[in-house]
Amino acid sequence: MLLHDTALVYGRYLRQSLRSRFALLFGVLTPLLYLLFFGPLLTDLPLGGRGNSWQVLVPGLLLQLGLFGALFAGFTVIVENGQGVVERMRVTPVGRLALLLGRVLRDATVFVFQAVLLVLAALVMGLRAPLAGILIGFAFVALLTVSLASLSYALGLKVRSPQEFGPLINAVSMPSMLLSGLMLPMSLAPAWLDVLSHLVPFRYLVDAVRDAYVGEYTSAHMLYGVLVAVGFAALAMTAGTRVFRTAGA
Repeated sequence: MLLHDTALVYGRYLRQSLRSRFALLFGVLTPLLYLLFFGPLLTDLPLGGRGNSWQVLVPGLLLQLGLFGALFAGFTVIVENGQGVVERMRVTPVGRLALLLGRVLRDATVFVFQAVLLVLAALVMGLRAPLAGILIGFAFVALLTVSLASLSYALGLKVRSPQEFGPLINAVSMPSMLLSGLMLPMSLAPAWLDVLSHLVPFRYLVDAVRDAYVGEYTSAHMLYGVLVAVGFAALAMTAGTRVFRTAGA
């Protein structure tokens, strides 16, 4: 029943996304602009990593795509909650986990599709990375999306208006982007900032994907990244399901 219910919810929201093809493509615009206008500035610069500048920048842009896109996913549930859509779905026999899982799997599908477009553009510009590393990067994007979208939907059910939701998300997203080393490796930062960045879970995901892009699949960074990504996703899904079960009851 869980698979059946999840497929129903997933199909409903995926059809909504497919009907808005402009929004589907527009979501990749910001990281694509970073790739086009920021990437060439880093060419041949010593960035403290084992790969070239593209192998440093592209993994960060992939996770930036998941970070910002998934964190703002909760805006849709605020609208649906105000229109009574969420409450009508909650009184159906569909399980609470399926109500959340169908949404976050749709988000993961959309952002992995956008990540594919971003990598294709990066390959044209000079990125060279092993296929296995590229696929691992997509897997991390999917896990990050599931985690952050779950928390975003949970927060969307808790706040009363988009005016409350936006500042809260910005307060989380900007420090996370700056401290996780999405743009440049934190090894370039002063020692105190590098230490502080280890308190941000996204740092471990970025380091893992960068290792994957240079063919390092058994490094400590990869191990920590997988553990953090899977653990964070499990906790986020648990918290999100609990909110879907109790909000408005």
